Amino acid sequence: MNTHSMLAEARKQTDRLFDLVIPDALYDRPIPERHRVIFYLGHLEAFDWNLLRPHMPNVEAFHPGYDRLFAFGIDPVDGGLPADVPSDWPSADEIRAYNRRVRETLDDAEHDSRLLHMALEHRLMHAETLAYMLHQLPFDRKHAEAQAAVPGVHAAKAETIEVPPGCATLGLPRNGDFGWDNEFEAHQVEVAGFAIDRYKVTNGDYLRFVEAGGYLNQGFWSGAAWQWKTEHNIGHPVFWQRAGGEWRWRTMFDRIPLPPDWPVYVSHAEASAYARWAGGRLPTEAEWHRAAYGNPEDRELQFPWGDEAPGPQHGYFDSSRWDPAPVNAFPAGRSAFGADGLLANGWEWTASPFTPFHGFHPHPSYRGYSAGFFDGQHYVLKGGSTRTAACMLRRSFRNWFQPHYQYVYAGFRCARGV
Repeated sequence: MNTHSMLAEARKQTDRLFDLVIPDALYDRPIPERHRVIFYLGHLEAFDWNLLRPHMPNVEAFHPGYDRLFAFGIDPVDGGLPADVPSDWPSADEIRAYNRRVRETLDDAEHDSRLLHMALEHRLMHAETLAYMLHQLPFDRKHAEAQAAVPGVHAAKAETIEVPPGCATLGLPRNGDFGWDNEFEAHQVEVAGFAIDRYKVTNGDYLRFVEAGGYLNQGFWSGAAWQWKTEHNIGHPVFWQRAGGEWRWRTMFDRIPLPPDWPVYVSHAEASAYARWAGGRLPTEAEWHRAAYGNPEDRELQFPWGDEAPGPQHGYFDSSRWDPAPVNAFPAGRSAFGADGLLANGWEWTASPFTPFHGFHPHPSYRGYSAGFFDGQHYVLKGGSTRTAACMLRRSFRNWFQPHYQYVYAGFRCARGV
């Protein structure tokens, strides 16, 4: 499938996401730190327009106000929360009319394939962002949708695997393949031997931390994390809810008894606290790479299981399911060193701050994609979730979030020295 066709399919996917929301809920803000849903209805087309129109010399802007209004959908500045009200935004019908004209105008022209791929992946990233935002909407504010069944497996037994010392290749070579600016340049990192969990930490594992008073013991938390936890009264993962003396898990469309074998989704701060309680730590970005793509013959693989493209036997991704599955549901996705579930079922936090690789320079058409986040306040995530597009499961792709952000589909596994 060429990039034009992939973009058309991605548009259908994001259109379906907005159709899940009842009309007046488009003006809801399900996550306090993010824009209202209505912003994203205009943002996707405005981004494509602002990216591609400058390369169309005979096409004039037809609504510069919307081009600016919907241009940027990033983290709030200085930790502040948005203060807009619903009446500050145009109607959904007006935004959809703008979107139709943008699509018609862009589709009548030829575009640079790399810029078109940038538009594609930007949209697919927001499809995942929208999914976890809509996850936080009340159930009566969205239309329910069926999803794939969870595979039946035996309960996962916590195990640790040892990874011998060796090299990890991070980043992407400048060989013409598409990558975001923070993926360049490719380089090797020497990694000492270490041990790492075979599986992501599960809800059942994390429940023991909660019941042991992990959220009440300051010794497991950094100073900033303890302050955040205390100020916001954080006492459990945001996907968990207490009902009738029992823990429930908030799925996309329902509340169910806490699934003990599903991965726990938490913030970096919560993952770090658990790791300290468990006598471990989060792996570095290079360690995660080594566990995922290395093998005993020191030939790095394209994917944990080998060089075969991702398929349904390797896990749920590419929006194939709303909620996660048991951490041991897809043994075909196991890495050569024995780590399971690395490229599906939830991103994985690392201990590495989001920093540029040597040779970094911002992309001239999207200079603000990465550079503004090299601030020591964001951490690298690797892997992917059930809502991550297959094209972004490449080895070099890097995700990043602030350490106190709870809403993303992100889990973790613990590492230890040997």
